Amino acid sequence: MGSMAAPAQIPSSFGHELRACLRCRLVKTYDQFRESGCENCPFFKMEEDHERVVDCTTPNFNGIISVMDPSRSWAARWLRIGKFRPGVYTLAVSEALPEEMQAICEDKRVQYIPPKRL
Repeated sequence: MGSMAAPAQIPSSFGHELRACLRCRLVKTYDQFRESGCENCPFFKMEEDHERVVDCTTPNFNGIISVMDPSRSWAARWLRIGKFRPGVYTLAVSEALPEEMQAICEDKRVQYIPPKRL
């Protein structure tokens, strides 16, 4: 695989239990976020605090894209996910990350781009 990061889990099902991370837009099932958190945002520690799965992810999103090599994908760069793990992502989330989670991003010096107001 060379320099490619280990891939994120892919959703184990595509039903109503799918959720998207509000920071990186990674899509997995609720149970997957609960069991192993978000591979791009480990500092949210969702696997340790299950309330955070609800705080940091949303079931409301539109469109899905699977990215195998984010650094070489023009679509991944365009969606600003080119530095994230290979995986399944949503095209957009419309909710903002809660302020306390945004504060964690600031503390960890990781970028958080809030959704554009429609």
